[in-house]
This record gives sequence, structure tokens and C-alpha cells, in this order.
Amino acid sequence: MDKNPQKQWAVVTGGSSGIGFSMARYLAQRGYNVVLTARGEQRLQKAVATLKNEFDVEVNYCIADLASSEAPNQIYTFCKKLKGKVSVLVNNAGYALPTSFHQTPMEEEEKFLRVLGISVIALTKLFLNDMLIQGGGKIAIVSSVAAFAPPSAIQPLYGPIKTFVNRFSEGINTNYNAKGITSTAICPGYTITNFHTASGVQEQMDRVPSFMKKEVDRIASEGVDALLKGKKVCVPTFTFKIIVFLLRVLPHSLFSLVSRFLAPGRYED
Repeated sequence: MDKNPQKQWAVVTGGSSGIGFSMARYLAQRGYNVVLTARGEQRLQKAVATLKNEFDVEVNYCIADLASSEAPNQIYTFCKKLKGKVSVLVNNAGYALPTSFHQTPMEEEEKFLRVLGISVIALTKLFLNDMLIQGGGKIAIVSSVAAFAPPSAIQPLYGPIKTFVNRFSEGINTNYNAKGITSTAICPGYTITNFHTASGVQEQMDRVPSFMKKEVDRIASEGVDALLKGKKVCVPTFTFKIIVFLLRVLPHSLFSLVSRFLAPGRYED
């Protein structure tokens, strides 16, 4: 395909590595121009160079820290200068807090809430208005199987925030499906990326059984397919579809009997 600046653009937050970068690759493969956002310029430049080398599409990047209240407007302003329209928004950026709730400074909790929650609302609000004018668009929120799980002994805010963004995604669908805009909550389980190391929880990840750990490209591929088809919820892989089903139908007390094996550390006192 020829490079065409009038093509549709996809914006991917946390796009320099992990699930975000892999989703960007699959979107570029589908012919979308791509804007990657993240905090580190060096990784962004490397990711952009990789995508440009693999696909005949336009690729750009915007350095932004979503812990800052100014970041969503910064990203939106950057994208408004592009030739062509943004028709896909992937809210992917995220991390985990490794310390217990009582040990984590409130300032860190606020940054955490902003990155995983408030920035998702802000970016969706900004780009959704343009999608309304354009007559449609597709939004993805990379959530987690933790959205369906009982409260955990570690990362006590992570699951609740993911539950919140799932409900937020439902609200977008309720209000804007008729206007051609869909929102997909993508809920992966344990995924092999640098997420756990960067978040300081690699020890817990190392203890997870190997059959529970999924390759990032598989998660991204299923997520992009669901996004482009306008599905409301995507739980990648059969393993985690079964787990989410069980989480929905089994009493939490029964789930706790197997949690030490399936998710060591997460539900231990």
C-alpha cells in the first residue's frame, strides 16, 4: 500500500512497548497510520523506526506523561496537526504499584488513578467529539481480568480501577453506538511483557503457572480484531475466557480455594 497522509490514524497510549506496541503493529498491518505516545523518547523512536521499517504507513510519536493533567490535551493537540483523521483511540497506558496501600504515598495513588482512569476519560472525551463530527470511530480500553476478580492482597487499587474503566466503556457504548462509535474493553490476563518488571511485581509474575502466561502478540491480535469489529468486551485466549466465566458464576469464597495456585501472591494475606 502507498503512504497516504489522508489515511485514518490510530493513537496508542503506552505504545512504545508491550501490549500497546503490539496493538500498534497490528493496526499498522491493517493500513492505519499510527501515533505512539509514552514517556520515554528513546523507546518511542525505536518503536517508530520498527513500524516504519515493517509497514508502509505513516508513524509518529508524542512524548507525554499521563500522570500529568496536561498530557491528554498535549496528545490531542499533537494529533490535530496531523493530516487525516483519528478514527481509532487505544487507551493502553498503565502500570502497577508494588507497595501495600498503607505504604504508598497519596501522591503516588493520585498519579496511578490519573494514568489508569482519569486520562482514559480525558482522552476519550477529546477524541470522541471529533469522532462524532466524522460520523464514527473506535475506542479501546486495555483493562484486565482483574476487573472481574475479587479484591486482592496486592495492588488493591488496580482491580477497582479496571472495573471502573470497564463500566465506563459500557457507558460509551450505551450513549454513542447509535452514532457509529464503539468502545471495546480488552481484558487480558497474565501477559509476558516488561509490565511486571517495570512495576516492581515481577516476583509475583514469576510464581504464576506457565499455562497462565500468554504471549503479547496473541493478546494484541485478539484485541485489535475485537476493536475493529466493535465488540464491547474482549477477554483474549480461551484460558482466561474460562477463568472470567468462573469468576462471574462462582462464589468468591470458592474461588479463594484455587487462588493460591492460579494467582500466587495476589490473594495471600
